[in-house]
Amino acid sequence: MSTEQDWIALETEITHCRKCPRLVAWREEVAEKRRRAYMDWVYWGKPVPGFGDTNARVLVVGLAPGAHGANRTGRMFTGDGSGDFLYRALHRYGFANQPTARSLEDGLALKDLFITAVCRCAPPGNKPRSEEIANCLPYLDREYSLLEQPQGIVALGRIAFDNTLRQLRQKGAEIPRLDFAHAAYYPLGEDLPWLIASYHPSRQNTQTGRLTESMFDDVWSSVAGLLSNRME
Repeated sequence: MSTEQDWIALETEITHCRKCPRLVAWREEVAEKRRRAYMDWVYWGKPVPGFGDTNARVLVVGLAPGAHGANRTGRMFTGDGSGDFLYRALHRYGFANQPTARSLEDGLALKDLFITAVCRCAPPGNKPRSEEIANCLPYLDREYSLLEQPQGIVALGRIAFDNTLRQLRQKGAEIPRLDFAHAAYYPLGEDLPWLIASYHPSRQNTQTGRLTESMFDDVWSSVAGLLSNRME
């Protein structure tokens, strides 16, 4: 059984990580220069740990902190357009107590969800390198283990989808090749979680109509239904 101290120890290790020189330099440069709209903020400027309900049945995996989102606020999907889109949906389906995420002190609480990412540092151009992803994946594995076998995983974007599967296979799971498609549902096998894929709620997707709120609702409606069925 995981304890609060286990989570604190992992968060401390993540926030002190300096394994990737390129990412360390970029996240700190962004935090120092800041964006004009946020000149009065003291940026987080460190790796961002996962957060949420540590008894969650669902793990949500994103790509990486936004340079002026989580890299500024210190919490995943907080303070940018991706988070605005995500938390509105989570609130609609009862996974979040409010539809907005602005700062660490805004009162946001998640129910049955733990949100994390493949990479913990904001990457230039939102494009982490393969070796940077490899350095970060052990943190994802440890969060997964501390959740004590979640029932399901939601992967936000292809990189999250591919690397979630990669990490499960590295743990010994025999999972065949799976195709990424929005709202695709995959039961991964006995003693393994199910996996649902979703387009990432980035502005690039939501402002072009590639991902609409209705399409995103399809994902969270499926998640809610799967959890409800497991309880019956």
